[in-house]
Amino acid sequence: MKIKPLSDYILIEPDKEETKTESGILLPDTAEKEKSEQGTVIEVGPGKTTSSGKVIPMEVQKGNKVLFNKYGPNEIKIKDKEYLMVKQEDILAIIE
Repeated sequence: MKIKPLSDYILIEPDKEETKTESGILLPDTAEKEKSEQGTVIEVGPGKTTSSGKVIPMEVQKGNKVLFNKYGPNEIKIKDKEYLMVKQEDILAIIE
């Protein structure tokens, strides 16, 4: 199944969080963990359309590693894999 975001939405695969603390303690999957704020762009919508009909192009591209707002994304699950759907305004930076 292929997902193509609409408007200025971006499909992101979040980075996996470490399951080991800095001191070497392994955390079980049931432990409460912080959500990742980084991920890789999987698909990008065409861009936001203004009221005059002009399309504002997207600033991120497929394959970019990005830093996003922790509380902005919508979580979706496709074939037992978790993804995030984010508006372009929730992308804080491209990681180079």
